[in-house]
Amino acid sequence: MDQKINEIREFFRTHANQANVEKYSRYFKEGEYDGYGIDTKIYEHQRDLWIEKWSAEMSPDDFLTLGERLIPGGKYEEVSLAIALVAAQKAHYSKSVFDRIGHWFTLGITNWANPDVLCMLVLPSFFTRGILQLTDLKAWITAETEWQRRSVPVTLIELVKSGLKPAEAFSLIEPLMTDASEYVQKGLGTLLRSLWKKNPQEVEAFLFKWKDRCGRLIIQYATEKMDKEYRKQFRRTK
Repeated sequence: MDQKINEIREFFRTHANQANVEKYSRYFKEGEYDGYGIDTKIYEHQRDLWIEKWSAEMSPDDFLTLGERLIPGGKYEEVSLAIALVAAQKAHYSKSVFDRIGHWFTLGITNWANPDVLCMLVLPSFFTRGILQLTDLKAWITAETEWQRRSVPVTLIELVKSGLKPAEAFSLIEPLMTDASEYVQKGLGTLLRSLWKKNPQEVEAFLFKWKDRCGRLIIQYATEKMDKEYRKQFRRTK
């Protein structure tokens, strides 16, 4: 395992690109992005080579352990690789794997982008395959890190594609509607917008219920695709 960690970090250091670091940093607040700035194609090619090579010699648990060893470094590409490693092991997902992934947020995740990829490539499979129920996400609602709390609505966004019903989402996200984090609010608003496209009446009723109490970014993102005049009704009245 130590040899693999050293190989990964040596490759990343060798292909570091400061110009890309400066470019990518624009998408994050100060201090949130810490990466090598590797060109995407170079990273993705090497990522796929590692996964193919190591699949012959590592168990699913080894892949998860390697990811856990990479997360604390906090480097963007190292966290990205950890996510890719566990994404390659979907056939072996279980409740215990989900719980271990939940601990990653306190190990070294420091930005919105890494967990958003986790929400797209990894977390939905636990629910679409029936390994977990949506209620298993409840523990994340009160998580200390905003990135883990944000991951609740962002995971649900992916599940909308699989037929998630508004009522299922509402019952889970209501405790987050007063969350002060702008990232959580943006995630909630994007989720509600996604649900609104298929279920406008139910989502609008939910927005009316919360418009005077929830964060304004939720309303802003949720109503973004509505007619300009129509969405004015969701402004706060007090």
